[in-house]
Amino acid sequence: MKTDDFISMLASGISPVERHTLAKRFCIAVLIGLATSIVLVMVIFGVRSDLSEVATTPIFWAKIAFPLCLMVGALSVVMRLARPGVTPGGGTLLIFAAVAAIWVGAIYVLTGSEPDARVAVILGKTWRVCALNITVLSIPGFIAVFWALRGLAPTRLRLAGACGGLLAGAMATLAYCLHCPEMDVPFWGVWYLLGMLVPTVIGALLGPRWLNW
Repeated sequence: MKTDDFISMLASGISPVERHTLAKRFCIAVLIGLATSIVLVMVIFGVRSDLSEVATTPIFWAKIAFPLCLMVGALSVVMRLARPGVTPGGGTLLIFAAVAAIWVGAIYVLTGSEPDARVAVILGKTWRVCALNITVLSIPGFIAVFWALRGLAPTRLRLAGACGGLLAGAMATLAYCLHCPEMDVPFWGVWYLLGMLVPTVIGALLGPRWLNW
């Protein structure tokens, strides 16, 4: 077979890729992940009774800002990694900055607390179930994000899977804030982060298998 014929054969039947495919797939994934997590919170756990009151306080919006920043950062990274040969980009800075900020805030709160009360501040009242609840709530978003990734062309599969898991965990945590009564920064810095870490690790483990193309 001549070279020109071989090239023609390879090029035949190729259709143009639809514009904005990447944005559309992740828009669908995020909408499904957030909406489903919110519905599950309302059905399984219930929205906290004092939400209208606590929503007027700055600390509540700081609580919301933590998973929101991680969600935006993870979404930025995973959308870049969905394309071959693209670096993670500046989204990683937002992720690390959010974690660093919450830990600085946690240290500040703990240093201002009585030594005997520090463990109670970290554990709160719901430490036994918090990370597990976030992990369960992240399942729909995890499936949706991996569906979005499988229709694209990631090459750094483990990192893409980890960021996809973090995105799912952040969406679940954001929804869980509607129920969670904990308002101490050290609690968020440990148990919220642990809840998001679980789908992140699972995503890193499953990425090379589920995203391989």
